[in-house]
Parts: sequence; structure tokens; C-alpha cells
Amino acid sequence: MLKRFASYYRPHMKLFIADLVCAFLLSACDLFYPAMTRRMLNDSIPNGDLKGLLIIAAALLVLYLIKTGLNYFVLYYGHVMGVRMQADMRRDVFDHMQKLPLTYFDNNKTGTIMSRIINDLMDVSELAHHGPEDLFVSFVMLVGSFAVMASICWQLTLIIFIGIPVMVWLAVRKRRSMHDAFIVTRAEVGEINSSLENSISGIRVSKAYTNVEEESRGFAEGNSRFITARSRAYKVMGEFHATNGLIGDLLMLMMYLAGGLFCFYEIITVADFVAFTLYITLFMTPIKRLVSFVEQYQNGMTGFTRFCEIMDYPEETDSPDAEDIGRVKGEIEFRNVTFSYEDGRNVIEDMSFSLPAGKTLALVGPSGGGKTTVCHIIPRFYNISSGSVLIDGKDISEVTLQSLRRNVGIVAQDVFLFNSTIYDNIAYGTPGATREQVVEAAKRADIHDYITGLPNGYETLVGERGVRLSGGQKQRVAIARAFLKNPPVLILDEATSALDNASEAMIQRSLEELSRGRTTIVVAHRLTTVRKADEILVITDEGIAERGKHGELIEAGGVYSELWKNYITVDGAEEK
Repeated sequence: MLKRFASYYRPHMKLFIADLVCAFLLSACDLFYPAMTRRMLNDSIPNGDLKGLLIIAAALLVLYLIKTGLNYFVLYYGHVMGVRMQADMRRDVFDHMQKLPLTYFDNNKTGTIMSRIINDLMDVSELAHHGPEDLFVSFVMLVGSFAVMASICWQLTLIIFIGIPVMVWLAVRKRRSMHDAFIVTRAEVGEINSSLENSISGIRVSKAYTNVEEESRGFAEGNSRFITARSRAYKVMGEFHATNGLIGDLLMLMMYLAGGLFCFYEIITVADFVAFTLYITLFMTPIKRLVSFVEQYQNGMTGFTRFCEIMDYPEETDSPDAEDIGRVKGEIEFRNVTFSYEDGRNVIEDMSFSLPAGKTLALVGPSGGGKTTVCHIIPRFYNISSGSVLIDGKDISEVTLQSLRRNVGIVAQDVFLFNSTIYDNIAYGTPGATREQVVEAAKRADIHDYITGLPNGYETLVGERGVRLSGGQKQRVAIARAFLKNPPVLILDEATSALDNASEAMIQRSLEELSRGRTTIVVAHRLTTVRKADEILVITDEGIAERGKHGELIEAGGVYSELWKNYITVDGAEEK
């Protein structure tokens, strides 16, 4: 773990070394003050050496100025280095997340992931800057002050060192408790972030259902768990720091008592004792810094551990001999496909069907039968458990993910729009598109006139998740995005189910235009949208129950016929 952490210093090694050099010089400056004080008390003042006193004062002034510059460099550039390392880690984890399978995001809350990327890496950044610096400075100060103290009075120095093994033992003993406490605290912070993200995203629902009190109660429960976890962490920290503080105070007491006796019996002079007292302060400072470092180390490495958990999650990978499939015609075939989630429950079992290029296949049936799962399998959002899926006769497991997904366009019920302009959302996924192509795509999706009627036209911001657009307008932007991508395979997953009948009728015309000449898979509960499909598969919990055209399935009087009767009864649809 430490080797992995240290690897992030490599791109910033020059700045890191410069920071340590400045920290070393700062420590050296601090070691001069007691020595000059000792000289003033032993020589300059008793001998009336005014010139020597002024020289010492001038030397101290120069040291102060040098120390000011060194402090500025360490505080500024040291933190800059930590921020750059943090940015490198955030870049790596973001790039890695783009390659993670959807199962990772199915099993991890958005707020928890954000907490790991933002909060945890902030603590890692602090450790990256202060950790090596504190260790290095503490080592220099300990060795330097020890050497000088031993030269002044080795007996007093030995007394001071009696307490150091006790401090080290205590730090090691409390290390595991602090680590466990910080792990629990970070988990609770992630839960709070997740709850907050969920509540903010669903604010309209909570207001509509006057459920503000319930939301507040749920957040308060999470907040209470955080307080409990944080309190436990602070309890361990309090025990750790209080005990170390007591040991340090007892050492100082022993030093004052022994030093007083040594002066009384003239083993050392008063000036030497004053200088020794100043050096003991320098000596205790790095010890306290090392004690604080233990806490900072646990905090930072806990965050780095959680960062590594994301980085170590397996990415989506291509097979070793995967090929670029190029632009496909769009013939799709499922051969004895079985898919199960991580809990072992089969969603699809031994499913087989074929769809010729340029034809439309509709998937209908009760919820939970696996219709959307079929759609997710085609672009390999999920990998099947057994069987094979072929496009143009080529097993999709043997082609690169990028080339496969380049051939597939998806328009879903829950349209996701980025918090950017309408233009950017249409052009998303086709970065090389010209403005003329974007406008043409909007025209084919029948949304160009609406966009040009807006004050800012195509540069209008859609808001988070497209909140400033209606459901129909968001669907049309998604359709325009698909037109621009121009994929040979199109998946329409409940693309109109969230719209009213009037909006559905208008959107349906755009979807029919989009589907023309493409291999299309349609998932729909509104059966009027699938009557013209070349083939309809009725999927239930037991697999494909029926298949055929609309008229054939009506005449068969099976599951589809029953679904149709229920549909026209509820929606008042009429067969044409």
C-alpha cells in the first residue's frame, strides 16, 4: 500500500525534494536559536561584549528572514504538490470508473462514490504533503537537538529519553483502534452524502407528497449514526493525545527537577540549563508532531485504502483477441442465453431468437420478465452467464466494447441529459459533428422549431438532468442525439411510456422515422406502439411465451391477446 501511495510522488519529485530541502533548512534554523541564547548567556552578557551581542542579533535577524521565505515555500508549494497528487488520484479514479461495469454502480450509491473521490482524497492530499515533511523534519530535529543536548549534559538527555519508548508503544497500541474508528466514520460520511444526494434529486417528489418531515427524519438518523461513529473516533484520539500529553509533561517535570538539582550541585551552569530547556522544547516538538502524524497517517491511509478499493475493482475488458467489428448491418441472434445477477437468480434462462438486419422486434410482457435486461445485454452492459449473442454472425464477446457500442443507439424511458446546453446534449457521443449535422438531427427529431424559439436557442442550458425541459422535449433531445449518432442498431426501451397520449403520438412519429432502415428492438407496455413490429416476443418469468406478428398473436388467444384486451380496456385503444 505504501509503495502504491509513494508512486504518486514520482511526477512531482522535483517539487517534493525542494519541499524537503526547505523543511530541512527550517529545522536547521530552529537549532541555531538555543545555541545563540547559550552563547549570549555564557559569553556576551557576562563579559560585556556588546559587539558580540549585536552580531548575534544580526545573525538572528538574517535567520528570521530566511525562515520566512522557507516557511512560505513549504506552506505554499508543499500544499500545491499535495493538491496535484490529489488531482492525479482523482483523474485516475475517474478514468477507471468510466471503464467499470454497470454492476458496480448498481451495487454502490452515488453519494458514497462521491465521498470517496472528494472527501477521502482531500485527507490523502494532506497526508501526501505533511506526512513525509513531518517525518523528515522530526528526524532532523530529534537527531540535532539530541546531539546538542548530549553535548551540554548527557545525564539530563538520558533522563528525557526514558519516556520515548513509552510514547512509541502507546502510538503502536492505539494505531489499530484509530484505523477501525476512521473506517467506520468514512462509511457513515458516505451514507450521509448518499442520503443527501438522493433527497436533493427527489426534492420535487418529497414536496409533491408533503414528505419533508420523513426526509428530515431519515437524514437525522444518518446524521446521528455519523455523530456516534465520529464520537468513537474522537474518543480514541482523545485517549491517545491525552496520554501522550501526560507522558510529555511528566518528562518535562523530571527534566526541571533533575536540571535544578544539577545546577544546585554545579554539575551544569544556569546558562547551560536555560539552553538545555530551549533544546528540550525543540526536542519535544517533533515528538508531538510524530504523535499527530499517527492520527494524520490513519486518516489519510484510510482514505487511500478506500480509493484503492475503487481502483482495484475489475474493469470491463475486451477478450485478448477482440476485433473491431466496424459498422454492422445489424443482424442479431440470441443462442440459448442465460443471465443471472450476482445473487445467482436467473433473470433470463435459455433464451433464443433471431432478428434480421433492418427489422423491428418488440418485447412485451409483464414487468420483471427481463425485457430491459435483453436490451442491456446487446451492448454488453451486462455479460451473460451462458450461451452467446451474435451480431452479423460475430459473437459480441469477441469484439471490442467500443466498436460494439458505437453501433448501438439507445433511447430509454428515463432520459438523462447533462447539465449543459441543448446543443451539447444532442452532440454528446458524436464529438466530431458539425453544427449543420446537429441542427439536421434536431429537425428530424421535430424539436428544431422549439429550440430556435428559445431566447438562447441551442445554447439554452437544460438544467440538472434536463429539469428545465418537459418530458416530451427531453425525449426529442434524446432522439436527436440518436439521429446524430446514426447507429445501425437501435434500442427503444419504454421510450414513450412516461408521456401523455398526445405527446406519445407526436414522439412516436419521430421514433418511426428514427427506426427506418435500422435494426430496432422496442420494449413497450403501450401495445399500440408495437403493432407494426416485424415480430413480437412475449416474455414472462418463464422466458419467451409467444412470438409472432400482432394479428397472429391476437388470433392465437394467448398471453398477448389477454394483454391487448386489458390494454384497450384501460387506455381505450382501438385496433386499426
